[in-house]
Amino acid sequence: MFSHVMVGSNDIARSKRFYDAVLAVLGVGEPVRNEAPTGHVRLFYRHAGGSFGVTEPINGEAATPANGGTIGFKCDSPEQVKQFHDVAVAHGGVSIEDPPGWREGKAGALHLAYVRDPDGNKLCALYRGA
Repeated sequence: MFSHVMVGSNDIARSKRFYDAVLAVLGVGEPVRNEAPTGHVRLFYRHAGGSFGVTEPINGEAATPANGGTIGFKCDSPEQVKQFHDVAVAHGGVSIEDPPGWREGKAGALHLAYVRDPDGNKLCALYRGA
């Protein structure tokens, strides 16, 4: 359904350190660095057919997180969810909502962890139980 997801950053070097560490948990390698003709820098992390981008805002305004927005990352196990969470927190992220763990709902059992990246973007690590 999606070709890519992109978030804004007010400190691209800080975001690179954060996302290099967090996305490595999912097996994602180094990003492709792109400098637009306007001079703003973008990082594109590519993995399993998808792209996740981090960009300095093209309009020169401050990057802000989406109110109500969440970006979910698919994990392969509950342990990977916990590792995603712990690595995010160790690299400047903030743990939010309930601690990593199972949640029961209409969609069935989900193992979830929520964090905010250093720019305030809400991320979710998710494993769908069998």
